[in-house]
Amino acid sequence: MSKRELIEPHKGDKRYARRDENGRFTEMDDVGRSLAQDRRRHATHESKPGQGDRGDRKK
Repeated sequence: MSKRELIEPHKGDKRYARRDENGRFTEMDDVGRSLAQDRRRHATHESKPGQGDRGDRKK
């Protein structure tokens, strides 16, 4: 799985995006909603750097 990258299509709209091997977007999440879900849920495993939406992260 590719790393998430932070993009800002226009001012005030930040999103986390993943790209496939051809550079096309495969997944996109709004930053605010993504961070809110991170606070609400407790995952059972630790994620690798750049994969923060796929598990817990060390603090």
